[in-house]
Amino acid sequence: MVDFDDDEQGWTTERLDEEFPLGDGDADVEAFVECPYCGEVNEISLDPGSGVDQEYAEDCQVCCRAWLLHVRYGRDGKAEVEVQRADS
Repeated sequence: MVDFDDDEQGWTTERLDEEFPLGDGDADVEAFVECPYCGEVNEISLDPGSGVDQEYAEDCQVCCRAWLLHVRYGRDGKAEVEVQRADS
């Protein structure tokens, strides 16, 4: 347990619960997505530590064309991943 002064840091139990909601500790760290260009399935790594709602570019492992990924994490740690063409 970390010992800190609530008044000094401005942290309250309510604020801690809001900032760091408790879950079961399991979050998706990989997903399989279909390339919107060539149709091949790619395994990608996910980073739950980067936030609940993420958007970033990644290249297809087969045809090397860039995609735009949208990743959203639910409270249960499950990731919803959407892929679209980066040139769209």
